[in-house]
Amino acid sequence: MPLPKTFRTAIQCSLITVALLCVQTAQAEEHPSIEVSEFVFEDVPFPQCHASTIIEKPTGGLMAAWFGGTREKDKDVGIWVSEKDSSGNWSAPVEVANGIQHDDLRYPCWNPVLVNNHDEPGKISLYYKCGPSPSEWWGMLMTHDEKGWSFPRRLPEGIDGPVKNKPLRLEDGTLLCGSSTEYDGWRVHFEVTKDDGKTWKRIGPINDGKEFNIIQPSILQHKDGSLQILCRSREGSVVTSWSKDQGQTWSKPERTSLPNPNSGTDAVTLQDGRQLIVYNDTPKGRSPLNVAISEDGIHWENKVTLESEKGEYSYPAVIQAKNGDIHITYTWKRQRIKHVALDPEKL
Repeated sequence: MPLPKTFRTAIQCSLITVALLCVQTAQAEEHPSIEVSEFVFEDVPFPQCHASTIIEKPTGGLMAAWFGGTREKDKDVGIWVSEKDSSGNWSAPVEVANGIQHDDLRYPCWNPVLVNNHDEPGKISLYYKCGPSPSEWWGMLMTHDEKGWSFPRRLPEGIDGPVKNKPLRLEDGTLLCGSSTEYDGWRVHFEVTKDDGKTWKRIGPINDGKEFNIIQPSILQHKDGSLQILCRSREGSVVTSWSKDQGQTWSKPERTSLPNPNSGTDAVTLQDGRQLIVYNDTPKGRSPLNVAISEDGIHWENKVTLESEKGEYSYPAVIQAKNGDIHITYTWKRQRIKHVALDPEKL
């Protein structure tokens, strides 16, 4: 006896739905380079989170941080941290910083950046921003060692620290931090510290905020010694600039071939000399989220689609560990922070 038409239609729709889900999963999670794809946490006491950062700890394992609270810009937004041990488990998130000034005044926190110190091996610096908005915030710094987290201190006036992405440690130990401001146009500058945040020098800005509105640079190193930045922009493209003197001066910013829907990116120079960027390969929205590779920082080829479904997948952070693994964290629908590990040899 044949099945009723409505029942057959329901079955067909269900099969189509399953097939589409399988295709989406294959796009996002079945690339041969993906070794790990997981959430850093499941249950947390905040409704939203964003803007993660990740490092490999000096003692091994990983540490990630992000801001979390009711919503971005709300006063209860603080900086949260989780660590991944050698067994592969992430610790429960802990809030380590907030914007409480006194009993009657509290500001939101923003954009944490974790950095391994140079002068004191084993110590980790946490840079973050505090204030009512990106145009009014100020830089903060606290450190972590075997005794735990230090009391936070405010950075000097006009110094924000690395604004979103990890800084570059130069050969002499100097930390070159890509930073930016969001008043008087969006403009990129650099902040340099030779003593892990005790004293600072400011370079730039490198643009006027008119031809290009750019922020949140990530810094790449090339085999010839030159440096390159890749920046978020309001002009629809990832924007780049180059330095031939270790970041003291920079070329006029120009467009790359990569689209940018006014969303954060991050990039890293791999141990084999290739350049890698994590970005939203779309002119609008924050999906999909992609990984692209370049030999020269100019010509890029997409290699992995991390997310392709509808939603927000944004603000990536990327590093390469000592064993070669590439670690990426990013915002997953503002509800979770996701961690993905890639094998570079399979890219």
